[in-house]
Amino acid sequence: MTNPLVIGNWKMNLLTAPACELAQSLVDRLSDARGVEVVIAPPFTSLYSVSQIVKGSPLGLAGQNFHYKSAGAYTGEAALEMLKDVGCNFSLIGHSERRSLFGETDEGVNKKIHHAMGLGILPIVCVGETLEQRNAGETLTTIESQLSIGLTGLSPEEKTRLVIAYEPVWAIGTGVNATPEQVVDVHKFIRKYLIESLGFSEEIGVRILYGGSVNPENSKQLLKEKEIDGALVGGASLNLESFCAIINSAIEP
Repeated sequence: MTNPLVIGNWKMNLLTAPACELAQSLVDRLSDARGVEVVIAPPFTSLYSVSQIVKGSPLGLAGQNFHYKSAGAYTGEAALEMLKDVGCNFSLIGHSERRSLFGETDEGVNKKIHHAMGLGILPIVCVGETLEQRNAGETLTTIESQLSIGLTGLSPEEKTRLVIAYEPVWAIGTGVNATPEQVVDVHKFIRKYLIESLGFSEEIGVRILYGGSVNPENSKQLLKEKEIDGALVGGASLNLESFCAIINSAIEP
């Protein structure tokens, strides 16, 4: 059985010194952790410094975003080769904030996934609906479209090398929490759609994480559900005790 995966997305927070301090504390705290995989996604400016701290530890390192081209006149962008060069072995793709604030499309997500596959970087592909889409009864059709376009053209082998993160936009940073029942229903749909419509392997399986205002309190309920394979954590990952409590929720039966 694959271990649950807990990812800390630090977003646009922490200067280099506090980022390194938090990373070192996590390395120290998780040195003996078993039964869980933990990844952190610092901002670009602290990636290299943090990479030197987590090197040789169980802690994985992720980029938050990248351009699908390897190089060129793309002012303000970072190539995935650059993220790999500083030690990243994962990257978020299609986070809801990238979609809503910066116009990321499903087609763009697809280009990034293929680029990541070619470089051996594990993509963490984010999908989810807005409040308007949920209220209109469009949750599943929205996610189906995001998956069908975003995952187009993957080989059978590549379909074993990615993670899906379901993040309902209406539950991110709003204080409104999705119920475990709501999350499980969507996770079941995603898993069934991947297998029956997109040809993913039922035997190998793809880890499907939940991300939507995950905190120490709701993680206890969410992460005991067998359909939820881990968590994509935002604000709570900036606090050592809160993040470790969520990690413990993923380990505990």
